[in-house]
This record gives sequence, structure tokens and C-alpha cells, in this order.
Amino acid sequence: MKINCMLCLALLLCGLAGYTQELEIHGIIEDEHGQVIENIIVKLIDQERFTSTDQNGQFVILAKEGSEASLSHLSYRPQTVVLSNHMQIVMQEQAFDLDNIIVTADPLGNLAQSRIVYDDVKAVTQPRNVSDLFKDIPGFGIQKRGAYASEPVFRAFKYEQLNVQYDGGMKILNACPNRMDPITTHVIPEEIERIEIVKGPFTVRFGQNFGGIINMVSKTPESKKDGISGTVETGYETNGNNFTGRGAVMFKKERFDVELNGSYRNYDDYTDGNGEEVPSSFTSTDYSVKLGINPTDEQRFRLTWRQSFGRDIKHAGLPMDSPYDNSYLMGLDYKIRNISNTISSIMFKGFYSNVDHLMTNEERPNFMMTGASSNVFVTTWGGKAEMTLNPGDRLSLFLGLDANIIAREGDRIRTIKIVNGNMLPEPIIKVDKIWQDSELNDVGLFAESKIRTSDRSVFTAGIRTDFISTAINDPEQDFLDLYGGEIDDQQEANFSGNISYVYSLNKTMLQLSFGHGVRTAAIVERYINHFNINADPYEYVGNPYLNPEKNSQFEISVNQKFEKIDLGATIFYSFLTDYITAVADESLPRKFMPMLEPKFAKRFINVGKAKQAGFELYFNVHFTEDISFLSDLAYTYGQNQELDEPLPQIVPLTGHLSLNYDKENYWVNLKSRLVAEQNRISTSFRETVTPGFTTFDLSAGVKPFKGFSVGAAVLNIFDTDYYEHLNFSYRNSDLLSGRIYEPGRNFTLYITYSF
Repeated sequence: MKINCMLCLALLLCGLAGYTQELEIHGIIEDEHGQVIENIIVKLIDQERFTSTDQNGQFVILAKEGSEASLSHLSYRPQTVVLSNHMQIVMQEQAFDLDNIIVTADPLGNLAQSRIVYDDVKAVTQPRNVSDLFKDIPGFGIQKRGAYASEPVFRAFKYEQLNVQYDGGMKILNACPNRMDPITTHVIPEEIERIEIVKGPFTVRFGQNFGGIINMVSKTPESKKDGISGTVETGYETNGNNFTGRGAVMFKKERFDVELNGSYRNYDDYTDGNGEEVPSSFTSTDYSVKLGINPTDEQRFRLTWRQSFGRDIKHAGLPMDSPYDNSYLMGLDYKIRNISNTISSIMFKGFYSNVDHLMTNEERPNFMMTGASSNVFVTTWGGKAEMTLNPGDRLSLFLGLDANIIAREGDRIRTIKIVNGNMLPEPIIKVDKIWQDSELNDVGLFAESKIRTSDRSVFTAGIRTDFISTAINDPEQDFLDLYGGEIDDQQEANFSGNISYVYSLNKTMLQLSFGHGVRTAAIVERYINHFNINADPYEYVGNPYLNPEKNSQFEISVNQKFEKIDLGATIFYSFLTDYITAVADESLPRKFMPMLEPKFAKRFINVGKAKQAGFELYFNVHFTEDISFLSDLAYTYGQNQELDEPLPQIVPLTGHLSLNYDKENYWVNLKSRLVAEQNRISTSFRETVTPGFTTFDLSAGVKPFKGFSVGAAVLNIFDTDYYEHLNFSYRNSDLLSGRIYEPGRNFTLYITYSF
């Protein structure tokens, strides 16, 4: 014991000795013409410490002389420098980096009404999947079917109304009509460096955009030194006896880099604030391989391969569970820059993904009467080509095309064992076509320009056309009969566009935006046939002849920074036409188990008009360099004007408060989440009023020496018994009285070592 204590003391003294050699490094950064550059990100290599240049191009960072730092900016080439005091750095210009949607370094280069979320908060717990990273973003909620399957909802938009993608264009779509397997379940959360968000149809460059774009950006090798580096992480939670482990290793040379990632999660059922057990267990194993090659200074080639394996997944909000959920994704990227004085860059991206998903009620009570097993598949492939032109010093023009080709298939096999209370001598086997072998193809052409109208302002305008084709290749006879005995392939040409203006003066930024987004009806809305998709107890029937939804959205935001205070506000309004929803159709009797209520099905239709409006606010105070108070508030109002009722599944008024004490080697955070009652409910959706609640979390961490950190937390300190408005167990699943309650008090520990 004495030897261990002396060893720990020696390590601590060594660490302190290292830190005592640090000093404030001052520098200035200019372009090739001698003009100072504001908002350059200066980040120490292999450390989390970073800063940015002010309006005079100057920066100050605590570091040792001779340390290496990476420099990044939207309009300039990334650069690595050796730090020395009072240094002067020159950066070379480049076009906007198209590998990512948004880069924070240049507010005038940001897409209209965008927000960036960096995943640089010290880890104290492990996210179940990527959706957990959205929980503290204003305007967002998380809809989940259990601890495994969850996905973000933003304002009044959800599912295909949001364009969710990975690394600027790759997709892994859900095979399950109940959305047990959204894209957020197929990506390693710790592999995500940041989440980029475009809050509306304010760009045309990244695919069909109706309510917003969410881009999950994986970590890149740019900030790593040459040689071998890596990370090992592990975490544990007491509520559910949850364990996770992850490892990553990278080898990097000047022209070559390769990265391996692996993750394992094992979660058990958790208990809510009343001590009731919530079925939520699962295990998942993920790995990815990324290979990068730089043939020249101006070229970048990257190959991505990833696989995800979910096992023994319980879904508290659904009538079935998932014995397995397997997926893989392959991606290929190539970019060449500085081709000529006019052609700044050309980028190509291609991907292919597949999901193999099984649903079954084998562990549910109704299995004794009728066993059900559904093996469903989705393949998605596509890509993007984009050329960036710079006809003048202040003009950038983006021209390109993209494609997403989606195909879904899969059947449900029912084994009927009991009829009218009597055991059958031989079970009856029936096969129901879930997806009816359907497909949807989207090829888009776009053009978008950015014009710097002054040193402080940027005007953006874009236009896009999507060519849509859909087909059903193996329809059920009753589905054919419903639509006249024959269903023709459908074609659409949808037009969308955007304009925005950004003005920045000193530490004030104003954005004015308008976008018109168009979304074609999804496969589930077109071709599902008497299947319960767990929006409510109804069977749902698709409509091949739906018109595309249209969203005309206005938005204004202002952000102001003072010496110690940051504040900002966003106000938005959306006018929705040809809004797609499902309504009860008494001409469609229930097909399966016809004696159950409700005795008729819902069919998807265009109901006409709807609207949404709301705001997002934030107010932050930095008392000292180490102590800060952060707060935000968000509210969305949605109304279905045709049915004269609120839109369903909208996050109620939500606020966050946090008090942070953050030193370089230790930190403490007290956070509260305040959610109001949601009493604006959709009666046609069978929503009920959700009571408000408040939760408190306390977290802390320490870095005893370089590369090693330990974080711990008490989540839901007061063991509050609550459920989210978006998280409810539908009546037909007969679980938890129609609600999925959140975990009660939870103690967590998370350990990270980077080398």
C-alpha cells in the first residue's frame, strides 16, 4: 500500500513538474496579403486545449515553447506549427472545405441558421448511441423505443423530415418500419467528433432538405502527429449494470494514415425513479476501418468500412424485440483542390450500406397465441459530386449532383396457434408482405453561391431539383385492389431553394434566412400495408399517390458577445403545405386480429396546411476563466390547420441550466434540465398530456497526468420519476401503462487514456 501511494505521488509530481514549464504563448496570424485573420482555431496537438484569434488576428494560449499546434479555418489550409512566443504565422487561402457541412472558425462562412455541437465535454458516462449526444441541444428531443433504438426530433420535424447523414453524405437507413434501427444505432458514439446542424431548408448542397440537416462528423487524423496514436476508454453505470469499452489506434505518415476503431456495449434493464424495472437490455459490437491516402498536397483519398452488430435487444415501447440487428457501410471519398485559378476543388463521394434486422415476439405473452417473426432488409447506395468555382475573390459557386437509391424488402411470418380460445391441432402459417419489395430513387442537381458583399457580410442563394422515382415490385393483392388493381411507378420533379444574409460586426452577428424545402413521401408512407408502425394502436396503410410535402420557412437570429456575457436568440416560422399524416379511414377494416379495437385502419394522406413557429434562446455568463454559467430555452408551437389540432410529437418548453468550474486538469459541472407540461396534444394521434419535470446531474473529472482522465457523475440526483413526451409505450404493446420511464438515480464512472 505504501509503495502504491509513493508511486502515485511520484506520478503526480512528474505531471506538476511538466505543467510548471508552461507559459502564455502570444502570436499573430495573417494571410498572404498581410491581412490579419479572425477566428483561427489554435489547438495543441494531442491535448484538448485550444483558443482562437481575435479581430486583430492575435491569440494567447498556455503551452510549452516548442509544443506543436494545429491551425484551422474555413477559408485557409490547415497548418501545423511549432509554438514560440511572439510568433507571426502566415496562412494560405483555400476554398470552403466540403468534407464537412459547417466549420466553426468562420461565422461568415457558416450556412444559414446553423449550429455546431462539439463533443469536447469531458466524458463522465457512455452514450447508449449517438442520439444521446442531442439531449442538451436547444430545440431537440429524443424519441426512443428502448435504451438501444432512439433518434432525434427537432422542433416539429422527425424521421424523413430530417436529413440525417454521416460524414457529409453517407447513410444507413432503417429496415424496420417501427424504426428499431435508425442511423444513430449503427455508428460508434465516441467516434463522433461533432454534430453539425442546419436548422431548416437553408442549403441545397447536402441532399433533399425539408426540416433540417444533421451531419455526424467522425474524428479525423488532421490534428494527430505522425506515428502511432490511440485511445482506450471504458465506462460503467450502476443503474442497469451497464458496461462499455472502446479502443482506437491510428498510424499516420505524411501521405498515408489508417485508423481502427472498436466498441462493445453491454446494457441490462434499468430501474426508474419508482424502482420499477424497464425492459431495455442489449449488447452491441461495432468496428470501423478508415484508410487515407494523400497522393499529392492537393489530393485526398479515403476509404471507410464499418460494421455494427446488435444482439438481444429489448424494446420497451414496441410489441416485438430484436434478436439481432446487423449493418455494414462502405464509403469512398476523393477530393482534389486548387485545380486552376477558377476551379477551386472537385469532390466525389460514394457509399453503400445494408441493414439486416429481425423482429420477433418470442419473449412476449402473445407469442403463445400467435408467433410473429419479421426479417427485414434495406440497402442504400448513392454518392455526390461537387465542383467549387471561385470566379472572383468574393464569390464561391458550388455545382453538383447527388443520389440516394433505397430498396426495402422483408416479410412477417405468423404462426397462428390459438383461434377463438381453442388450440389448433396444426398451427397455421401465414406470410405478410411488410415492404412489398419497394424502392425509392432520388437524384438531385444543385447550385449554390456565396457572395461576400463586404468584409462583414455574406449573401447565400441556392436552387435544387430532385428527380424522384418510386416502384412497388411485389404488392399484396388487397393493396392492389385498394388502388384499382394496378399501381404505376411514380415520378416527381421537386424544386427547392434558399436565400440568406449574414452580417457580422465586431462581436455581433445577425442572420436572416428563407428556405423552401420539398420532401417526397417516404417508403413507409407510400407502401406499408396494414402494419402497425407503432405510432398508435392502428394498422397503417400506405398511399402510392401522395404529393410531396413543402416547407416554406423564415428564420432570424442574432448573437452578441460581450466581455463576460454571450447571448443569442432565434425565431422561426414554417408554413407547411401538402402535409403528410395518417387519418382513420372507416372504409378500411382492420386486416389482422379484426376483433381488436380499433376496428379500422389509418391511411396516409395529404391533409393540406400546417404550421410551426417558435424560438431558441441562450444566455451565458463567464464569471472568470474557470467559472461559467450556461442557460438556454427552446419552444415549438405546431398546428395542423386542416384537422384544427396541434401537430403530434412536439418537444415541450425545455430549458437547461449549468454551472461549470473547469480547470485544465480537473472540472466540476452541475446541470439541470427543466421541462414544462406538454398539454398541446394531438387527439387524432391519441396523445395524452405529459407532466413537466426537473432533473439534476452532478459530474466531475480529473486528469492526473497527460493523456489520462477519470470522470464520474451522479445522474438524476433526486431519483425523479419521469418520462419524456416523445417516449411512450403504445397501448398495443401493453407495457409500462403506456409510458417509457427514464432511468432513476445513476452513478457512473468513465476512464480514458490517450497516447
